[in-house]
Amino acid sequence: MSSEFDIQIIGGGLAGSEAAWQLAEAGWRVRLSEMRGGGDMTPAHQTDGLAEMVCSNSFRSDDGDRNAVGLLHREMRSLGSLIMREADKTKLPAGSALAVDRDLFSDGVTRALASHPNVTVVRERVDALSQAGMTIVATGPLTGSALATSIASVTGKDALAFFDAIAPIIHRDSIDMSVAWMASRWDKVGPIGDGKDYINCPMTKEQYYAFVEGLIAGEKTEFREWEKDTPYFEGCMPIEVMAERGIETLRFGPMKGVGLDDPRTGRWPYAVVQLRQDNALGTLWNMVGFQTKLKYAEQVRLFRTIPGLENAEFARLGGLHRNSFIRSPELLDNQLRLKAMPHVRFAGQITGCEGYVESAAIGLIAALFASAELGGRQLPLPPQETALGALLGHITGGADAESFQPMNVNFGLFPPMADSVRKADRKLAMTARAGQALSVWMQDAGLGAVRHAAEIEA
Repeated sequence: MSSEFDIQIIGGGLAGSEAAWQLAEAGWRVRLSEMRGGGDMTPAHQTDGLAEMVCSNSFRSDDGDRNAVGLLHREMRSLGSLIMREADKTKLPAGSALAVDRDLFSDGVTRALASHPNVTVVRERVDALSQAGMTIVATGPLTGSALATSIASVTGKDALAFFDAIAPIIHRDSIDMSVAWMASRWDKVGPIGDGKDYINCPMTKEQYYAFVEGLIAGEKTEFREWEKDTPYFEGCMPIEVMAERGIETLRFGPMKGVGLDDPRTGRWPYAVVQLRQDNALGTLWNMVGFQTKLKYAEQVRLFRTIPGLENAEFARLGGLHRNSFIRSPELLDNQLRLKAMPHVRFAGQITGCEGYVESAAIGLIAALFASAELGGRQLPLPPQETALGALLGHITGGADAESFQPMNVNFGLFPPMADSVRKADRKLAMTARAGQALSVWMQDAGLGAVRHAAEIEA
């Protein structure tokens, strides 16, 4: 490593950005290498902004008492997360979910890192793992082919891969609100918003069946020969693939009408298409759960058959990209170090976690491990009872290496509660247990008290 820097981070997505922030705040000099803006681009990104959100604009549930990802939000805030700080600054009405204006969010992360005296952002493509010097690889699921080849040559293992799909975004003023209406499911009111946070487009049984048939028959993106055996990730399944599983599948997934009273009938629609606000101005709305690999012309034709979207104008159509991740339980130690090259850590989606928050969380813990090592000490592992510890445990040894698949944080990764705890009370009990475990761990690790509240105005 150059004497100018203490550590290099490869990749300026959510994981790399969070890792850079944590290390810089700890006083270490960081070189953050990002190829976008240096003449290269990925198939999914549209800007050169750091921490660009390429799929949904949602960090999912912000309920830290009953939801595992909400608990992870809470833990990251406690650890001074830049990603959570900027998400809180740019949040949009989305019921109990934490959705953000993706452009303002990325701009905030970019400004924070570019202006930090301990961070140097370099627009460059890195094609090979360094043979010396502490490094965090946070290149995400769209790792460049040369670097992927370098990783494979070191590990001796082919990267696993799956497909991830992107949902379309629609201009708000092109939606027919005489047909659609504003509501959250069960009229649930989140931290911001008024219980009317989603645009809902209702479908009758006949309209729904015709739509599903159109999804199945629609012209799709062709796979290259080397992509044909690549599995989808279940948490981001293209809508037409779900439709192929059965005529009613979508009615029990992203198109369920339960809890949404159509003001024109007073009843739940047979099916519904929901749109969620995508920017602070409220001019752009994304189709919830409508990741797709339909060809562009087919998307426009078919999605305009949805009641209320007959004249829809699309700011972005859906797409499909190939994601790659390593066999982490076999290749990484419990501090995310590559066993074959211990000076190299991996973080983010390339490790096999799934989701924006999970990616940033693994970037955060990788940075804490690296910071401790740079300071000549070893950070104790976060307890398995915490969301951070449960997710880390899954990646680094909790899953079978041969069947390892990307995973969102969920309570199934946590140690179970005692049988004496009633089933109805277990989520609350698990989050309470997690809070206590995190506090003890932070004290033992010398990480200090909750910092997020003090930093929110920074």
